[in-house]
Amino acid sequence: MKLRKVTAAAAAALVLSLTATACGGDDDSSSSGDTGSSGGGDKIKVGIKYDQPGLGLKTPDGSFSGFDVDVATYVAKELGYDENQIEFVETKSADRENALARGDVDFIAATYSITDERKEKVDFAGPYLLAHQDLLVKADSDIVEGTDLNGKKLCSVTGSTSAQNVKDEIAPDAQLKQNGTYSECIAGLQSGAVDAVTTDDSILAGFAAQDQYKGQFKLAGLKLSNENYGIGVKKGDTETVNKINTALEKMVSDGAWEKAVEDNFGPAEYKNEPAPKIGNIVQ
Repeated sequence: MKLRKVTAAAAAALVLSLTATACGGDDDSSSSGDTGSSGGGDKIKVGIKYDQPGLGLKTPDGSFSGFDVDVATYVAKELGYDENQIEFVETKSADRENALARGDVDFIAATYSITDERKEKVDFAGPYLLAHQDLLVKADSDIVEGTDLNGKKLCSVTGSTSAQNVKDEIAPDAQLKQNGTYSECIAGLQSGAVDAVTTDDSILAGFAAQDQYKGQFKLAGLKLSNENYGIGVKKGDTETVNKINTALEKMVSDGAWEKAVEDNFGPAEYKNEPAPKIGNIVQ
């Protein structure tokens, strides 16, 4: 992450719009590209994260939960699919563009920040959430500003630029610690091995809202960057982008968007931004 200042569609029409992005499958209907029908066993494949509580999480019983999951489910239903026709596919950050290009998924909702570099490879619907880089600290922490991190231990995941950005631009004396997953960072925060964890506030809120952590942590609310989450679609598939934008607009207008925010982030007292203007993207 870089610091930056900053009605339902008819099923028959959907066949035409998604033919270009149909995923190969094991059954005859999928391999023929006929993924637009809402019957006959066809599925829509949606890329999500499997390991981000509050956003995209695969639970032990095999079900899925999170804000991105709720958004993706709403959109897929508006595109003509029943819930049992939605196949969630784990899509890790480094493979999102390739997954769309290969046709592994029809669209991606996975904390996918819209950037100029990514827009060269994929198209985006949305944005559907404005997040910010922030800090997660213990509920009784005296860290209230970025400069308070000087001399403190700051954790993020290996390969992320979040912690380094803080050290370079805000707290040069912060002690950086990298772990393989955010779960490890959160465990370190709980034990006192680190003083703060940094990444998008939505991701931090998702962890803080978990039952085992309720009341233990708080968001600093620093808004160190703007991260507009979009739904990634195969490059050039403008028709599908437009259909998804229509679905997102309906989700906001009928209150389902706000309900999804409260359901997934409410326990962390996440002070989310209002729903962004849908379709406010120059491709």
